[in-house]
Amino acid sequence: MSPRKSSDYCILGHFLCLLQSVFHAECSSTKGKQTLFGDKNESFWTFYFVLSLIWCNFARDIIQSSIMFGKKRRWHLLRGQEPTEMDKKILFWENKGKLVPTRDLIKTPEQIEGIRKSGVVNTGVLDEVARQIHIGMSTLEIDEICRKYCEEHGATPACLGYEGFPMSVCTSINEVVCHGIPKKEDILKEGDIVNVDFTTILDGYYADASRMFIMGKTTPEKEQLVRVAKECLEIGAEAAKPYGFVGDIGHAIQKHVERYHYGIVRDLCGHGVGIQFHEDPEVAHYGHRGQGMLLVPGMVFTIEPMINQGTWKVFIDADDKYGWEVITGTTQRTMGTHLPHDRTWLGDIEPLTHRYESRLHILYII
Repeated sequence: MSPRKSSDYCILGHFLCLLQSVFHAECSSTKGKQTLFGDKNESFWTFYFVLSLIWCNFARDIIQSSIMFGKKRRWHLLRGQEPTEMDKKILFWENKGKLVPTRDLIKTPEQIEGIRKSGVVNTGVLDEVARQIHIGMSTLEIDEICRKYCEEHGATPACLGYEGFPMSVCTSINEVVCHGIPKKEDILKEGDIVNVDFTTILDGYYADASRMFIMGKTTPEKEQLVRVAKECLEIGAEAAKPYGFVGDIGHAIQKHVERYHYGIVRDLCGHGVGIQFHEDPEVAHYGHRGQGMLLVPGMVFTIEPMINQGTWKVFIDADDKYGWEVITGTTQRTMGTHLPHDRTWLGDIEPLTHRYESRLHILYII
């Protein structure tokens, strides 16, 4: 649907004014009961009611047009081509004032295939970690496993050197929600829950995913936290529909989290990915249906629900000299979980990284 031109509003406005003037003149000049509009007393308020509705709709269109006027359009039709059904749907929502993606966020089939291949390597990295992880190993050893697997498969760890991050992978234990830095002194112990979050670059394409591991036997509280985080991932994926909104995902996740009185982290979110490490849209894990960016087939993004026992608040660990490690924001030692996975949309939602049953974050293509 193309936007109205300003001349359209002028013509419509003049017509309504003329119609109202004719009605006033007819009613004022007629002494008897009959007018062009029938009985004067019976038709007056009926006609005014109908005219008021027309004016209200006209004013609404003017307001929406004013909002869009001067604002750079995000969605543009391809020159010399007829609008597709996708173009019409996106323009419809943009004319309604909704945030829509730019055309560069819609990945081509070639780009999606490149991201998919990167996702295969990314999954292989996490599979190798799953094969070797054990109680008594350090998180620095996990970093070495990831880096070695990447090198053997012609890929690059995206985290290494990213804005000063010193390692190849994020290893977040217990109260560390995300961005934990692998260290020689961080030894995995019985009952720990640890998230391993890795992003691969292969031939210029990014794939982002993580897995959550429970070391040996842990407490029922930790088991429930991990299980609920996994459920949030699945619920968020189910809520992501073509021509729905990012807010639909967050609303569904928040509703599930609050049943357990957990806190859903608000300072961190999922994101678009594929051509760059972090792209639009930002995928918040709380919110309202119908809000946020319109989800369009061909978009690639992560869903990364992060939930805490207790408060949703988080802070940067004061002992982290790099300023990366995000800790649950309570005075008590509570647990946080982070399960990301990459997805893409091609009409139906499709995972681009695989075997996410034990993780909290997914890359999606719509």
